[in-house]
Amino acid sequence: MQYNPLGNSQIQVSEICLGTMTFGEQNTQHEANQQLDYAVAQGVNFIDTAEMYPVPPRAETQGRTEEMIGNWLVNQPREKLIIASKVTGRSVNMDYLRDGPRVNRQHIQQAIEGSLKRLKTDYIDLYQVHWPDRYVPKFGQRYYDSSQNWPDEPIEEQLTALAELVEAGKVRAIGLSNETPWGVMRFLNAAEKLNLPVITSVQNAYHLMNRQAETGGLLEVCDRENIALLPYSPLAFGHLTGKYLDNPNADGRIKQFPGFGKRYEKTNAAEATKAYVSLAREWGLSPAQMAIAFTIRLPQTPSTIIGATSLDQLQENIAAIDVNWTAELQAQIDAIDARYPSPTV
Repeated sequence: MQYNPLGNSQIQVSEICLGTMTFGEQNTQHEANQQLDYAVAQGVNFIDTAEMYPVPPRAETQGRTEEMIGNWLVNQPREKLIIASKVTGRSVNMDYLRDGPRVNRQHIQQAIEGSLKRLKTDYIDLYQVHWPDRYVPKFGQRYYDSSQNWPDEPIEEQLTALAELVEAGKVRAIGLSNETPWGVMRFLNAAEKLNLPVITSVQNAYHLMNRQAETGGLLEVCDRENIALLPYSPLAFGHLTGKYLDNPNADGRIKQFPGFGKRYEKTNAAEATKAYVSLAREWGLSPAQMAIAFTIRLPQTPSTIIGATSLDQLQENIAAIDVNWTAELQAQIDAIDARYPSPTV
C-alpha cells in the first residue's frame, strides 16, 4: 500500500480509501467491523463517511453509519487513522435533517457536533461539503439549467464557517464533494481574499464511464492548484464488475433499491460496460480491479474511495493496487471511450 499527500495538506492517505455508505443499511455492525479490520490490516488508513449515511438516505437510519464507525473507532489507535465525513448539502427531500439541510454557519456547527458525537472522536481529519448549497446538476443530471438557480449561501460565508472548525481543532482539513471547476475556484479565491484555509480535496464521481473530471476542466484545476481529486463510485454501482452482464438479477444496490442507478440505463452505458469488462478479461484482469486501478493511476488522485457489501468484494477491490498499469492498456481504454464517450455523469 502506498501513501500519498492529501492535496496541499500535511495528511498522508493510503491509495485506497474505504467508503462506508453501506454500513447500517446493507451491512451490520459485525460486517462493518470485519471490513474495517481487514482494510486496516491491508494498510488502509483512510475511511470516508457522511452524516446522511447510510444510503438510500432515510430518517430512520440517518447517522447510523457514523455510529457504527464510532463503535469500532474507540478501540483503534485514533492518531493512525484518517477519518473523513461530510455536511449534507441543501436538499428539499431531507426535512428530517435540521428541517432541511443548508450549508451555512448554523447547520455546519450542528452537523459537526453530531458527527463528532456519533464517531466518538474529538476531531475529523477531512470535513467536506457533500454537495453545493447552490443549484448544480448532480447525481446523474447532465445539463446545467440556469432557470433552476435558487438563493444560496455565499461561498465566503461557507468557507468562514468551515474555517472556524479548523481554528477550533475540530477539523484538520476541509474539502468539497460533487463540485464543479467553477465552485472549486470560487472557494480558492475566497480563501485567498479572506486569508482562510484552502480546500485540500474534491470528492467526485470518476470512473471508466464517467471521465468528466478529465474532459470538463476539474482535473486541470486539481493539478494546477494542488487539490486532491478523490474518485468515488469507481465501479459505477457495480456495473463495471460485469456482474450485471453475467446476471441481470445479480444481488446489489441496483436490484435492492430500484431506480437508484438510473444513470447507468442511458445510451451507450451497457455497450461501454461490455467493452470494458471484455478488455479486462483479455488482459487477465478482474474487471473490478481494472476499473479501480484506472482511477488510482492519476497523480492527482492520492486515494480512491471503494465500497463493498461483502468481505470477498473488499478483498478483490483492495487488490487493485497490484495491477500493473501500462500505456498499452490505457490506449485501449481510451479507444473504448472514443467509441462510447463518457455515457454517464
